[in-house]
Amino acid sequence: MYDSMLDWKQQRNGQSALLIQGARRIGKSTLVEEFAQNEYKSYILIDFAFAPKEVHDLFKDISNLNYIFLQLQLIYGVQLYTRESVIIFDEVQKQPLARQAIKMLVKDNRYDYIETGSLISVYSSSDKILIPSEETKLEMYPLDYEEFRWALGDTSTIPLLRQAFEQEISLGNDVHRRLMRDFRLYMLVGGMPQAVVKYIETNNLAAVDLVKRDILSLYLEDLNKIDSSGRASIMYQFIPAQLSKNTTRYQVGAIMQGERQDRIEGIVKKMADSMTTNVAYHSNDPNAGMALTADFERYKMYVNDTGLFITLSFMDKDFTENVIYTKLLNDKLSTNLGYVYENMIAQMLRATGKELYYHTIPYHDGKKFYEIDFLLADQFKVSPIEVKSSGYKTHASLDEFCRKYSDRIQNKYIIYTKDLHKEQDILHLPIYMTMFL
Repeated sequence: MYDSMLDWKQQRNGQSALLIQGARRIGKSTLVEEFAQNEYKSYILIDFAFAPKEVHDLFKDISNLNYIFLQLQLIYGVQLYTRESVIIFDEVQKQPLARQAIKMLVKDNRYDYIETGSLISVYSSSDKILIPSEETKLEMYPLDYEEFRWALGDTSTIPLLRQAFEQEISLGNDVHRRLMRDFRLYMLVGGMPQAVVKYIETNNLAAVDLVKRDILSLYLEDLNKIDSSGRASIMYQFIPAQLSKNTTRYQVGAIMQGERQDRIEGIVKKMADSMTTNVAYHSNDPNAGMALTADFERYKMYVNDTGLFITLSFMDKDFTENVIYTKLLNDKLSTNLGYVYENMIAQMLRATGKELYYHTIPYHDGKKFYEIDFLLADQFKVSPIEVKSSGYKTHASLDEFCRKYSDRIQNKYIIYTKDLHKEQDILHLPIYMTMFL
């Protein structure tokens, strides 16, 4: 993210504001302030959640920018320098007029501008303002696995893994077991910065779990802003239960009697936009342009962070009752808990900027389905991914998909919990290498 922000500063040179989009508690404010400290001569940070009334009132009339800049410098005790200072609008959804003012502020070109805010709230507060076109948007996600390793002081593992992936080198059982142990810790802690910091400070997963529960409570509050009837928050809470059923779609009727998919399509879209939720849509005709054949009434939902997912699975119970912690730590996660890995893969693919799609093919009897868990647009073709538990023997779904769409296949992947190896034209990848796809 920092590198992307540097690119924006150097390439746009004040011709657009930067809007950091993302869910709450992923570190947007911390990142932006550090960037401002390092890359500018001075900065003013306006946190609209706590800014005094006199600051809010400045944006009611922006006809005199000289007056506004003078007032901001006096209120915050900071001197601004032309083309060497940045003004940060933190929690910009709390003052929509400030976001609307971006058009004039960018045109003035004296200073740079960075906006941050919870994406749900940014959307919900933008109904009555003119959205500026002078915005460069960046999506920010929870810490990915490489960033998690950085937090633990390890900067060498991921570059070495990338070499192994690119050269398709097996790592050996002993090394692989150690790498899987390290990766399972990432799954348990997750990538929310507060949770990672708490783990580093305490080495205590119970303390980490409390942090994640607080974050989930905030997310549920945010989701209620999407839909005051509470349907969005209910759907979010039932994501683990829906995935555990191993069905080919999220079944809304199973959690809200009488509800139909076509009536909540807009809510699902807003949940995806909130970035608290990763949504995989069914591609009815998988090809390089999967968005063109996406079925918006057939989808699967994943939590944006697998650490949060694990806590959400047992939100109504005590930490000690969350069997996933114990089983993952001891590498005893049973096949019926394999959906935890599926959520992790969805998270890793989204963190690399990929949209999520999947595909099903009915059996001859019409009652069961072959399912490809994820599809990647790969050059002008498609690369299917089948997710497997460690004890698998066959890959019937992948075989059937490749038979049916043989002229569209670029690469074939199985993601699982064993070491890398290639079997004919299928690359079997350990889950921690998903980030390289």
